[in-house]
Amino acid sequence: MQYETCSNYNSLRATFDAALQKQQNLVIQAGSLHDPIQSFAESVCEGLEKQPRQLECRFLYDAHGSKLYEKICSQPEYYLTKTEAQILQQYAGEISRETGSCHLIELGSGSSVKTDYLLSAYQTRYTNVCYTPIDISSTALKLAGRAIIDKRPDVQVVGIHGTYNDSFQLLSCASPAMIIFLGSTIGNFNEEEEHEFWQDISQHMKVGDYFLLGVDLVKDVSILEAAYNDAAGVTADFTRNYFARMNRELGSAIDLAHIKHVAFFNPVKNRIEIYIKFSRAQKIHIESLHRTFYVAKEEMLQIEISRKFHVSAVKDHLNSYGFKPVKTYTDAKNWFGLILFRKSR
Repeated sequence: MQYETCSNYNSLRATFDAALQKQQNLVIQAGSLHDPIQSFAESVCEGLEKQPRQLECRFLYDAHGSKLYEKICSQPEYYLTKTEAQILQQYAGEISRETGSCHLIELGSGSSVKTDYLLSAYQTRYTNVCYTPIDISSTALKLAGRAIIDKRPDVQVVGIHGTYNDSFQLLSCASPAMIIFLGSTIGNFNEEEEHEFWQDISQHMKVGDYFLLGVDLVKDVSILEAAYNDAAGVTADFTRNYFARMNRELGSAIDLAHIKHVAFFNPVKNRIEIYIKFSRAQKIHIESLHRTFYVAKEEMLQIEISRKFHVSAVKDHLNSYGFKPVKTYTDAKNWFGLILFRKSR
């Protein structure tokens, strides 16, 4: 696949438009990621200045972090990916019939493995299928793009290496479209971040476009907590990799032997909370910004949250942003839900 870098939104849109018209296979780097290490440094400083301290989970996904995440998905305790994939396998054809021919746009696409069920269904039913994966991992985008093109040469792939926000203003170019947001990634947002997300994307989607949302549903606490504390320790390695990345890219000098992965369900907020706990006091350096932070023994830094949902509440909530529920698809255990919405206003 070709790879092009855009310095600003205007060049991003022009490159995206041209790729669609020429039916090119392309990965476009958005201007917001022109200096990823500086963005990482600024984000870490901002997170360490907060009380309580919390870091942005999107920086978990460097090249090694993305590989670890794929490994997490294959762990026996981690039901989310397998369950969602089963739902997609069963209902992809029905989803394609509901939406009609449309441009498929995926937020946080990763390896795009689950999405292949949708690509297969749309390719079977329609011609000129176009898929736009959007991810902050350039490695994941390139590998996924090549795999799709090798397997499905008739599918056009125009990837965006950038944040969700980078893609919102491109949505009108791609209409009619279906936005795909899988893996219950929406659960990584707190309530304020989720409100901003739905508000922004609703403003840029056209009436009649679709949104396919994957949500992890509330269930027994033991099942939830096991999913984020797998026996093989892969999720713990994934969490610790954040700090290994800080050492490598930011010169943070964190003693990785004295940090521990902690994950538990918070029943008040209906969410899994994931932390790193320091077993001894340490300094955290951010060399490029000439900052040093001090963490106390037993202090915990929040890395990620994963909220759990009730289908009825999700439908009611999204209705306020102009999304009308069309169909809900779940597994036999009712552990995970895929909800298809249509932009109604």
